[in-house]
Amino acid sequence: MISLLQNSDRVIVIGGGIAGLATALRLAPLPAIVIAKARLGTEASTPWAQGGIAAAMGEDDAPALHAADTLAAGAGLCDPAVTLRVAEAAADCIADLAAWGMAFDRTATGELALGLEAAHSRRRIVHAGGDSTGRRAIEALARAARASPSIEILEDARITDLVLDDNAVAGVIAERQGQASYLPARAVVLATGGVGGLYAHTTNPLGSTGSGIALAARAGAILRDMEFVQFHPTAIAVGDDPMPLASEAIRGEGAVLINARGERFMDAIPGKELAPRDVVARAIWRESTAGKDVYLDARAIGKDFPARFPTVTALCRRAGLDPATQAIPVRPAAHYHMGGIAVDRSGRSSVAGLWACGEVAATGLHGANRLASNSLIEALACARWIAQAIAGREATTAGTKVPLPPATATRLDSDATSRASIRRLMSASVGVIRDHAGLAAAVSELEALAFAAPRPSTSGDLALVGFLIASAARKRTESRGGHFRRDYPAPSARQAQSFSFSLADARTRTANIQAQDFLVRNA
Repeated sequence: MISLLQNSDRVIVIGGGIAGLATALRLAPLPAIVIAKARLGTEASTPWAQGGIAAAMGEDDAPALHAADTLAAGAGLCDPAVTLRVAEAAADCIADLAAWGMAFDRTATGELALGLEAAHSRRRIVHAGGDSTGRRAIEALARAARASPSIEILEDARITDLVLDDNAVAGVIAERQGQASYLPARAVVLATGGVGGLYAHTTNPLGSTGSGIALAARAGAILRDMEFVQFHPTAIAVGDDPMPLASEAIRGEGAVLINARGERFMDAIPGKELAPRDVVARAIWRESTAGKDVYLDARAIGKDFPARFPTVTALCRRAGLDPATQAIPVRPAAHYHMGGIAVDRSGRSSVAGLWACGEVAATGLHGANRLASNSLIEALACARWIAQAIAGREATTAGTKVPLPPATATRLDSDATSRASIRRLMSASVGVIRDHAGLAAAVSELEALAFAAPRPSTSGDLALVGFLIASAARKRTESRGGHFRRDYPAPSARQAQSFSFSLADARTRTANIQAQDFLVRNA
């Protein structure tokens, strides 16, 4: 059993990455408990973020320009008000990180060293330790959180269910060492990260499987833009799982993409290697499916490469490659989820008492395609607004009327065969390029797996999130941003909008489509 103070005035923050830790720090002095499924910094995606943090800090830059670039990348689905609000908050968020002890890379004159990444019109990417920005951020935030008197940290624990009282979240069921306990709370913040671990090829920790989306969906929350998954073009293809990442910043500094014949196949595409990520990912995918290996050629950077990209250098050398003298084999891999739990400007979900921050949330910032390095700044900005809103919310005696399940062992030992099967199915049918036949088969199989599994079940939750993504992808009969349909290769003005739905909606829609397909087959 988890022996923690049963404090219903506390805020429970689920997730130990930048979104969760920043929210907990911002909540102070309100008591908060951060619940992480592993030791802080070991399972979150934040430490793996090489690219940096986007913020309009240069003399030739402005938040409005940052917002404009974000809107252009988002392929018509960004919320302009949210986009500008985040861009305007970025400089203060960088100051927050500095106050929490993060040291940024600077020029010889002491100014922030600003990098360039794809689809940015200015050099606005702030780095720390070269390509170690995410790791430096999580280290600083973890130190600050551990030192805060208002924050408890519970590691190696999983949340198996949200507890509802009169249709509002009253707490959670937490599992640790095979036993479950109820923890009441005045509010619950989901900061559980993305969905990359659902795919056979991913740059995310394998634990990034959309667990927060599964919790929210089962509680009845509205979801938005679930079909939009960003595939990073240049995951390093050396047989690792998850795949190490060759940062976008390498292309920003002059690296090019070539096939096995040494041809620069991006030459005829607007933006070339610095085109939006979805464009680059599809170009690499087409080369790969045509049997042509693809490489990131950074040899022009030369002897400075190890100092400028120490993380990538170490990753390559571990695989026997020297990126200063050899081209790096790459392929697209699931990297970031633009969709998630629909939230308002303060991070509230449609379920009272439930909030979401970071990649698990759909704020309207990213639209159909995330602009590079906008993820960490979104988490920091939204953590501020969530904390402000929760602090102004009247505390309740949460959970006092809730009939609690008995403490019992849970079924979180996901079947490895089932998990591998789900990952293969997602990559094959709900991956870089999709079509109706593949999506229909995936929806049917994933729905069956999701609702056949006993609760709580890790494999059931994986299948559930996969079902929600595939169902949304089947509904969107166009190509836009990170969602590309082989059978609908052009964008549709009629569908230039976000799609929101609940789990119940998705199941009803699936049943209706299956009935229609049956009638067509048997007409």
